[in-house]
Amino acid sequence: MGPEQHHKGAGSLCNRGVAAGGPQAGKRPKAKWRSAALEGSDQQGRGHRIELGIAIGFLVPPVLVPNIEDRDKLAYHISIMFYIIGGVATLLFILVIIVFKEKPKHPPSRAQSLSYALASPDASYFSSIVRLFKNLNFVLLVITYGLNAGAFYALSTLLNRMVILHYPGEEVNAGRIGLTIVIAGMLGAVISGIWLDRSKTYKETTLVVYIMTVVGMVVYTLTLNLGHLWVVFITAGTMGFFMTGYLPLGFEFAVELTYPESEGISSGLLNVSAQVFGIIFTISQGQIIDNYGTMPGNIFLCVFLTLGAALTAFIRADLRRQKANKETPENKLQEEEEEEEESNTSKAPTTVSENL
Repeated sequence: MGPEQHHKGAGSLCNRGVAAGGPQAGKRPKAKWRSAALEGSDQQGRGHRIELGIAIGFLVPPVLVPNIEDRDKLAYHISIMFYIIGGVATLLFILVIIVFKEKPKHPPSRAQSLSYALASPDASYFSSIVRLFKNLNFVLLVITYGLNAGAFYALSTLLNRMVILHYPGEEVNAGRIGLTIVIAGMLGAVISGIWLDRSKTYKETTLVVYIMTVVGMVVYTLTLNLGHLWVVFITAGTMGFFMTGYLPLGFEFAVELTYPESEGISSGLLNVSAQVFGIIFTISQGQIIDNYGTMPGNIFLCVFLTLGAALTAFIRADLRRQKANKETPENKLQEEEEEEEESNTSKAPTTVSENL
């Protein structure tokens, strides 16, 4: 293995580490700015930002890196793409340092205020992780989220290969199919976010979206080899509506199950699970596709998605953050006023009888 391969391996390792740690790094500061009334909308907003980056990743590389046989030219185009990515990342890093503030002057919600009060300066990440893994509901969510996100990562990585096997020369359309998956997922995140704001039914929404992800994956698997590219666009978009839309939904459910633990740690564990399952699924499905074809490879993902949906049904909806938000001073004052009115009402007949 030459020095170039070592450099590529080191760069890939660093990239995966950032991929696992990046989302939760923004999770904790963002939680400090979010009001209780906008929890579901915040979930959809975060989903949009993540999925928009994934959509660009589907659309831009096929344009910047054409499918050519000349290795030198191919390496040149890849290096140009990497330089662009590095420049954009550096610009964003500078903007975060200059513009971003850690937290607002006043907590945006009752739950966040209690979280500040309960936070101990002596608390360690290790003790928090131990407590999280004692939470059976969260452990189940870590597994089910990893299965869903891992399947999405594997599907995204191998999408180009699967499409080209059935539709040779359609590299650009393969990127557009990936874009369709992500845009449909953004729409799914919008709808689920609005629904969560109104209903607060985290467990039920997560389960329904997971089941529909399985259905969408099965339909996509059965229609990929029909020979009609427009059918693949429709079925892939339908699958993405639920599969990609599930990803931000899982983060919000995790926060509900683990409050008042750090949101950064809980979301970090979800991301680690997603990365681990993503690596396993990508390697395994790639081998299955090489040896047996695309349908067995997609069936492989369908089996694990079905397992994830079944495990989701066993998660108990212990919405701790919602309980904390309901315990506001306004609610307590209203309860005291109602108790006072009831006591006055009960005393009224006694007063009348004494006067008689």
